[in-house]
Amino acid sequence: MPQHTNPHIARLPYPPEELGRVDIEVATPVVAGAMTTVRITYTAGRFGIDDQGSVRFLFRFASDAGRPQFDRPGAPNFCSVTASNGTTLLPEYHPRGAFRPWFKAIRVNVMRESLREGDSITLVLGDRSQGGAGWRTSSMREDGFEIRVQADPFGTVVYGDVAGGAAFELVPGEPVAWRAVLPTRRAVGRPFELRIRADDRCGNPVARLPAGRLRLEADGALAGLPEHLEVGAEGTCRIPGLRATAPGRIGIRVRDRDGRLLAESNPLVAHEPAQGCAPDTYWGDFHAQSEETVGTNSARAYFLFARDQAFCDFVGHQGNDFQISNAFWSELNRLYREFDAPDRFVTLPGYEYSPVTHLGGDRNIFFMEEGRPIRRSSHALVEDTSDIGTDCNHVRDLFAALRRDGESALAFAHVGGRYADLRAGHDGEIERSVEIHSSWGTFEWLLFDAFELGYRVGVVCNSDDHKGRPGASHPGASIFGAYGGLTCLFLDRLTRGDVWRCLQQRHHYGTTGDRMHLDVRAIFTGVAHRFDEDPSLRADARRVAVREAMMGDIVAVQDPEVKLRVRLDAAAPIERIDLRIGSRTIETIRPYRPAELGRRLRVVWEGAEYRGRGRMTTWDGRLKVAGNRIESFSPINFWHLEKSLARTPDGGLEWQSVTTGNFAGADVTLAEREAGHLEIETPHLATRVAIAEVGLDDIVHEAGGLGRGLRVFRLPDVNAAHSLEVERTVPVAPDGDTPLYVRVTLENGHQAWSSPIYLFQDH
Repeated sequence: MPQHTNPHIARLPYPPEELGRVDIEVATPVVAGAMTTVRITYTAGRFGIDDQGSVRFLFRFASDAGRPQFDRPGAPNFCSVTASNGTTLLPEYHPRGAFRPWFKAIRVNVMRESLREGDSITLVLGDRSQGGAGWRTSSMREDGFEIRVQADPFGTVVYGDVAGGAAFELVPGEPVAWRAVLPTRRAVGRPFELRIRADDRCGNPVARLPAGRLRLEADGALAGLPEHLEVGAEGTCRIPGLRATAPGRIGIRVRDRDGRLLAESNPLVAHEPAQGCAPDTYWGDFHAQSEETVGTNSARAYFLFARDQAFCDFVGHQGNDFQISNAFWSELNRLYREFDAPDRFVTLPGYEYSPVTHLGGDRNIFFMEEGRPIRRSSHALVEDTSDIGTDCNHVRDLFAALRRDGESALAFAHVGGRYADLRAGHDGEIERSVEIHSSWGTFEWLLFDAFELGYRVGVVCNSDDHKGRPGASHPGASIFGAYGGLTCLFLDRLTRGDVWRCLQQRHHYGTTGDRMHLDVRAIFTGVAHRFDEDPSLRADARRVAVREAMMGDIVAVQDPEVKLRVRLDAAAPIERIDLRIGSRTIETIRPYRPAELGRRLRVVWEGAEYRGRGRMTTWDGRLKVAGNRIESFSPINFWHLEKSLARTPDGGLEWQSVTTGNFAGADVTLAEREAGHLEIETPHLATRVAIAEVGLDDIVHEAGGLGRGLRVFRLPDVNAAHSLEVERTVPVAPDGDTPLYVRVTLENGHQAWSSPIYLFQDH
């Protein structure tokens, strides 16, 4: 358990044992996300607790445990407080009642007779004595879920930690979803492995797979796959030594001994290892945190999870700089070095530079090697100020310092609590990509800002996970509104050097967590030259004549138009591919024709309040059908554990849902194709839609905010399109850039974005 020595936090100048002690009672094991009862007893120290003094019970920011309440004994999350001497207590819950990362606080105020040494306060989380269901624990597994206890004996609202401990382990629940993971692109004959795990309802990989025999089936030209696999000794399993024997798509199904389908893998596309062919692809998560800053579980557990349970090929760690002590920075660098293993698992050293938004906002900083100095945005929570002179309070100062000192550094602009303001500062040779999706939501506007400012950046998606699950980041039940993203890199080999060169060249795409195969290429008939560096930044950028370009390339062309070739392979059916030039969609490509549309309608709500911390939009609403009937329905992107889609007694639907720049919605299959109308009510708009008017194209209702709105469109009753290859001719602007890329949307709600190909006329 981490030590708490920061004087900004525990300020009373007394040892913990003089301020009291804490003890805990809880029936174990405690399942993550389950209802339970926890009894915590604080016993006063030598000062007691004066009238108007208080004791506070602190929870980490990342915890998504049920919100404590004190006035509804029969409802979930009811908590009670009692004093051994019978004095009056006033409990209060404050979601930002203490200091980072211990933001969430139950403060118990002593209101009349003071507590003397040896008197006690008992807090019962999930008091069931009056019919309540208990207290819902945090949704993520945790080695030591800690409730930190502090006392203010003097009524000065200055606290100190008490002795003892209030912590317990949160373990995964029963498996509800199996995962089978393959690489998405491999050369014929090159070995790879299948990786299998099972997750509980909260997205935690189970500690041990249910014992038994699994049946494995393959589609495609695959060698080395056994017919059966015995599991149960471990939480995951790997089958190495698989090889594609011919080009094409490969998929694997996992069944139990009775033939029930447990999981279907993502697709793998096998290709001939020909000269000029795109390299293989590798998946990972560059951006998340551990408990030493504002996350969950230790940094060591973080790397182990990413490698062994999320099945990442590479990972970064991005603790907030103003909370990284020099000792932790040294420990992180030791872990980067320890876990980096070429051809197996790559780490990329770095940290999150976290100034306030108007001074630049959040940036992910990466180094090619360990041992580089950390240049913080501030020392807000760092006790040792001996190196405060190296702080870079403005992002322009950071980029200048990295250049001045000759650092081999790269950066992503991203949106977390703070959002990156590209107008405040940007360095195109260092900041080569923008992160447009994480568990915080989806932020295409950050990419659009880059286009508007004339910056040539790639696209990444990562998790910014705070729950100890880098690479497999379920948002849980708190302020995170989306499943965490993943980035896919095109690499010749899995080494840090190859990862670095890939990021420099922007040869990657990002997804909202789905491992789909995506290949986007521009084809040239006339003279075209690709640059190894951005020629607008480097006059000495080398140019090479090419006939085609891949995502991320910067190319000077002489043709007024080029061909764009896209291949997409996914486990889920494909809803659409949006072909874009900059922020403008020039065509929406669907794998079905209007004549194939059926009785299935999709209702989607999306967007955010604004760019900042309070961006989450609540969409709790209802849908009624008049003159028709709902035969079946299914939710889309309902990630939050306590928000659901359900049928109403009158045959309609109701839901609780949030979006944070991403989208959610429902598929509704009707009894009749065109009869009747929909009546939709949400906090932001109410509308009536004639069912006969719903077709291939979106019916759009805008609702203010930031990209906030509602869409209704029609789908085939069954969409069997899991692969799509298209070619289009697109114009190249006579002046300026033509940033050419695609956005993919799958029927399961996942999305992907290719890094743009930047084309410009070679005058």
